[in-house]
Amino acid sequence: MLALHALTVVVTVAAVLLGWWQYGVWQHGREDQTTSKVDARPVPLGSVLTSDEAFPGSDVGRPVSLAGRWVPHGTIYVSGRELHGRTGVWAVTPVAVCDGAASACARAPAMLVVRGWAASVRAAPAPPTGSVRVTGWLQPGEGSGNPDPKPGDDVFPDLRVTDALQRVDQDLYGGYVIARTTSPTSEGLARVTPGALPNASAFTSVRNLLYAIEWWFFGGFAVYVWGRWCRDEVTRVTGVPSKA
Repeated sequence: MLALHALTVVVTVAAVLLGWWQYGVWQHGREDQTTSKVDARPVPLGSVLTSDEAFPGSDVGRPVSLAGRWVPHGTIYVSGRELHGRTGVWAVTPVAVCDGAASACARAPAMLVVRGWAASVRAAPAPPTGSVRVTGWLQPGEGSGNPDPKPGDDVFPDLRVTDALQRVDQDLYGGYVIARTTSPTSEGLARVTPGALPNASAFTSVRNLLYAIEWWFFGGFAVYVWGRWCRDEVTRVTGVPSKA
């Protein structure tokens, strides 16, 4: 009997551990797919989002590319941003998405571009001007509801598109891009990585998740069989039906 009890413990523990192992493989598979999406080749912004469309939830974190001209007077700063344990600001400047001609760009819709991180507004370099090509990660506008202690300045607690509209005279896209590269290069700012990552497919590594559930089912079944056996043995020895 002791040997059978020990076998039940070994089988149950093994099933639980094997289930956790398969569950870990499932999680790592989803993380790997998310990383591959973040590092994927950028696609043109227009193929994902236009200025008249709502932000596509399925394209959070997608690498995109765009070209146009900086809108330096629309530059804002987002406070409370951490990088390597330090708190600073994001420097955000709109880019009018256009063919580069100044006259056309003045009426073109603009995309908010996070140029990078600085320790303070004073430490941030002056907003760039002229034509630019940007590749980066598409992100939805923020909206935590944090109050703005100084509504009249250019520093905001969140990167909300509606707030940024107060600083520009043209339409804005319903999201923003965290710059990975800009050409010409924007100097003097630390690189920012996306906070919102693309969602992995619901079917990514799903086989491993099913294996995990299967192992846990086997462990539960072993405990059930052991309990039934113990109950039958108690009934056989004592002659009294067990209530266990």
